[in-house]
Amino acid sequence: MPSPPPPDFANLSLAEIARLAEDNRLPPVESWNPTHCGHSDMRIARDGTWFHRGSPIGRAPMVRLFSTILRREADGRFVLVTPVEKLDIDVEDAPFVAVEMKREGEGEAMKLAFRLNTGDLVTAGPEHALRFEEREDGPRPYLHVRGGLEALVNRSVYYELAEIALANGSKPPGIWSNGSFFALEPGA
Repeated sequence: MPSPPPPDFANLSLAEIARLAEDNRLPPVESWNPTHCGHSDMRIARDGTWFHRGSPIGRAPMVRLFSTILRREADGRFVLVTPVEKLDIDVEDAPFVAVEMKREGEGEAMKLAFRLNTGDLVTAGPEHALRFEEREDGPRPYLHVRGGLEALVNRSVYYELAEIALANGSKPPGIWSNGSFFALEPGA
């Protein structure tokens, strides 16, 4: 039986988003320690597209399923893990992409929620930090998702974050969410 379509992010309150995120039970991949079995022949492109043997995986439910068994190892490698096998997967940047943002409140009372390309919902805050890296090709914003896994914040959402940070007058420029402050400038 196919899973129901995800709810319309734009019409959800942040309280509803938090409840849905809490209800989203994931497999306990951190407790599974099977033997390493090789490479999965899979990669996740910088834009969040999942590939298998060079071809994009076009079925969103399949990508969603794989994303639930993704884990980052202590050495930085990414693996797909089940109770009986562990396979490497190549990740070009971050395994997820934050594609949409919703905000409620102002200043220190602001809360920011993000929808990821996999349908996951994440509210930025102490357990889901935003961080910003400066690279040769420009700034790269990231959102911590879980267990060392991050989402690259897409460009349009980054522009929304920058607009909020510049408008709130903080020094250094930054964003509040769920009681935490995240400076736009790396190292600030």
